[in-house]
Amino acid sequence: MKYHRKNIISIVIILDAHDLFQHCGSSSYIRRNTFPRTLIGCKESDFKKNPFSIFKVFTIPFRLEPPSSSNSPKLTNTKGKRRGTRYMFSRPFRKHGVVPLATYMRIYKKGDIVDIKGMGTVHKGMPHKCYHGKTGRVYNVTQHAVGIVVNEQVKGKILAKRINVRIEHIKHSKSRDSFLKRVKENDQKKKEAKEKGTWVQLKRQPAPPREAHFVRTSGKEPELLEPIPYEFMA
Repeated sequence: MKYHRKNIISIVIILDAHDLFQHCGSSSYIRRNTFPRTLIGCKESDFKKNPFSIFKVFTIPFRLEPPSSSNSPKLTNTKGKRRGTRYMFSRPFRKHGVVPLATYMRIYKKGDIVDIKGMGTVHKGMPHKCYHGKTGRVYNVTQHAVGIVVNEQVKGKILAKRINVRIEHIKHSKSRDSFLKRVKENDQKKKEAKEKGTWVQLKRQPAPPREAHFVRTSGKEPELLEPIPYEFMA
């Protein structure tokens, strides 16, 4: 069994001359059993002068066990393209199964504004999770998919990305409906004002405060509400 160099420890035990010769023999040089293999240049005469100047190194290999789950460090997130999409691409409650036919009956044209919403039922033509919930404009229409221009923030820049998504993962956006409705109402107001020869306010105004009015009590006396005074209870 091979052991990595980092998994080897050395225990140093100081021996006297008698024990050293008993374990290692009377050789003039003793090989040190560590990494890298080196020689300790000590002669027999040196042992007699200072018996504690020589030491023997025992090398004990061991295997490092992995840390327990309680003390293990926090692992990093995976880098998969569908990481963290357990609820993002899941179908709503009681909406599993076959895709409704109305999904395929919608008509998409160039210039339409669509919302991107990935459907986990259809694996083909799925958008990346970074585009889920984004709104873009259709620039190309194919047999089963559409090309969409959608903005994506890349560090400090916002880039217009072109992606291809199947029609199961998109739907017409309602973000512009309120604006188009207001345009029609303003056109009608301008037409009526022109016939009457009056001026009309077309800009949206903030909600004004409530107008002055009287509050009738119907013969009931007003009641004053106030906190109960503090009373010490022994």
